Amino acid sequence: MKKAVLILLVVIYSFGCSSKNDVPVYDGDYLIFGHFYGFCLGESCIETFKLTSDTLYEDTNDQYTHESFNFEVLAGDKFEQVKDLADAFPTKLLEEKEGVLGCPDCADGGGLYIEYSKNGVVKKWKIDQMKGNVPNYLHNFMDAVNEKIALINK
Repeated sequence: MKKAVLILLVVIYSFGCSSKNDVPVYDGDYLIFGHFYGFCLGESCIETFKLTSDTLYEDTNDQYTHESFNFEVLAGDKFEQVKDLADAFPTKLLEEKEGVLGCPDCADGGGLYIEYSKNGVVKKWKIDQMKGNVPNYLHNFMDAVNEKIALINK
């Protein structure tokens, strides 16, 4: 009897501690994108998403600092709406020496968070939403990120 109870507890523990929503952040190629606004109220103030070759995830932590994520899978139609965003990523951004471009959210204008992983190399940036504070080559990508976030949130 003790053996049966022990086996049952092991089985319950094994299933109870895993979650279908546990998604490794640093697994394969991906693009994490999002926006953040400090002086803002509501769920839409901090929105962060992870795009892989076949899935779109949303971060439920909504941390302003983007130090930890808890990604959950979104519906396939959302993925279809944003799957081309990685194609808009400006490779020139990979040459930037700094991880902060402009002064993200300093003037209550908000910021973009971008994390890019390709072949195991991960790079991260916080980008000012005010286009006059960042290089011109980022403007189209910034527009694309903001458009995709709006589409996801429809």
